[in-house]
Amino acid sequence: MASFFIATDTGQVATLRQLDEAGLVTQGRPPKPWFPIQGSRDATTLWYAVMRKQVKHVYIGALCIRHSGHHASLLESGWQEVSVEELRGSYAM
Repeated sequence: MASFFIATDTGQVATLRQLDEAGLVTQGRPPKPWFPIQGSRDATTLWYAVMRKQVKHVYIGALCIRHSGHHASLLESGWQEVSVEELRGSYAM
């Protein structure tokens, strides 16, 4: 279970725990350009898909339930699902 953040400049996605382990969290939140992805704070990638989309020069993120109509709609409108393998990456700045 995790809360997810997206780097609005690169589209990189990480959990709060990953960012904390990388030493990027102060006062309970990582600094800009990391922005929280709205959604359940107890999300698990078993049930939820982490999505991202570049709008102009900024990346935005969303959580949605896998295999739902909303998930399909986001994919059809140009959103990209962030792979679990990418979420397991390391996050040093």
